[in-house]
Amino acid sequence: MIIPVLLAGGVGSRLWPLSRELFPKQCINLVDLKQSLIQQTALRSKHIGLTADPIVVCNDEHRFMIAQQMAESGVKADLMLEPEGKNTAPAIALAAFQALERDVSAILLVLPADHVIQNETLFGEAIEQAVQQANEGKIVTFGVHPSYPETGYGYIQAESKSAVSAVKAFKEKPDLATAEQYIAEGGYYWNSGMFVFSAQTYLDELKALNPDIYTAVEAAFAGKKHDLDFIRVDAEAFAKSPSDSIDYAVMEKTDKAMVVPYTGDWNDIGAWAALYDLGAKDENQNVLMGDVLTHEASGNFIRSESRLVAAVGVENLVVIETADAVAVIPRERAQDIKFIVNQLQAAGRTEHKTHVKVYRPWGAYQSVDSGERHQVKNITVKPGEKLSVQMHHHRAEHWIVVSGTANVTIGETTRLIAENESVYIPIGATHALENPGKIPLELIEVQTGSYLGEDDIVRFTDRYGRV
Repeated sequence: MIIPVLLAGGVGSRLWPLSRELFPKQCINLVDLKQSLIQQTALRSKHIGLTADPIVVCNDEHRFMIAQQMAESGVKADLMLEPEGKNTAPAIALAAFQALERDVSAILLVLPADHVIQNETLFGEAIEQAVQQANEGKIVTFGVHPSYPETGYGYIQAESKSAVSAVKAFKEKPDLATAEQYIAEGGYYWNSGMFVFSAQTYLDELKALNPDIYTAVEAAFAGKKHDLDFIRVDAEAFAKSPSDSIDYAVMEKTDKAMVVPYTGDWNDIGAWAALYDLGAKDENQNVLMGDVLTHEASGNFIRSESRLVAAVGVENLVVIETADAVAVIPRERAQDIKFIVNQLQAAGRTEHKTHVKVYRPWGAYQSVDSGERHQVKNITVKPGEKLSVQMHHHRAEHWIVVSGTANVTIGETTRLIAENESVYIPIGATHALENPGKIPLELIEVQTGSYLGEDDIVRFTDRYGRV
């Protein structure tokens, strides 16, 4: 059995302002406006003929969003939650233990959830070659044929230039002169971060080469429990694991490493410039997404999320508009957006963490307006879902139903609120909101009070297990 493992624990800060800590790049429709990167990755494994349900390893904060996206894609998956980020070696070990419970001879296809691969035929052929090696006890990585001297990727040096080769060395991200030398010599590949190996072989090598990681993850997995649709491992045991990548923990030390060359398209979407390379360009070499107008502008990547963006006489820029932030960057410096993210974090602001639209397991809410003593939100509750039973110490709320039907509980009283009807929740009143219908419930919430922070919530019961 070949089991895809989707690594979905990253954030993607170099794609700010679209990617945020609580809305990471793997959950965004970056290339295909109909599917997110993780949905494309999950469906790709099905398209190339893999029938086993994937294992998705993600962090706790993204769990409901990723669960929803997997459900929307129609791909059933085991959703494993990392108590904290420990890099790829422990994450893959968790997946390996889970895979062995399904099949003691399971082969893992490890895929970052944020890569773009459009030539599925060539990718499938490379996987077939890798699986043959994995069946012989090898640990296989895919080396992407370099099309230019990229300095942003690590490289793999092969022992030989044959179709499949043992790995001679892993190389750190080079400077331009070294990258050009690699291209001229041949036998060097971009390190894709994708792997194929048997679950047992990986765990055996991890145990031999990095026993501290193995021991901690083994104990964490032994303490696992199911929480709704998620698999939680023991947080205290997992915390004892060193943080390390599979490259450092295993691949650079093992004598079983093999590289399979991959000649098709591949992109890890590391920054906005990568999306420019992938995008369909107009007659002026602009990539335009959303409501965008240009005049005498060329070589730009412009994406609008919420309003009209107009560009006149500009060249080679990245312009990203969202409801609460606009980024303007020279295309060749697209990766430097990380310095803005660092400034936001240092200043204690929230724009690096959340959008104005915030996703919750029951739906989402979006801030519409706010002042010193008021805040207005648009709230959407999915059919059959319910917010926690809660109260607030510092704010009162008015709910006005725009569409759908709300089942509202205030104190001991529960009643249905229909479209164009409203209800008032006083400060300190225990209350709950549920959508009993078959269509999304949309309402406007008007908060008034001396403090309107999201931490002014006392939850009494919550079906999603939140504190």
